[in-house]
Amino acid sequence: MEVIAALVGAFISIGGIAAGSVLKRSNDSREVIVKLSMGVEQIGHELQAMREDMKEDRHEIFSRLGNIEQRISSLEAIQK
Repeated sequence: MEVIAALVGAFISIGGIAAGSVLKRSNDSREVIVKLSMGVEQIGHELQAMREDMKEDRHEIFSRLGNIEQRISSLEAIQK
């Protein structure tokens, strides 16, 4: 009887340790997922900001090109 009680106690202890280990891994995994999610979100914000900057730059470049094209057209008209 005492041997069986000792074995049951050992199994319960091993089960408790295993369950604690699984819970710890689960919590560690959650923390990693949260950190990765925050990193991806930050990258998304940075990409959005970069996209807006590129959009503004494109607008400025095409505006300048339009002005240059008008000046060339007026110079060509004067030469003819």
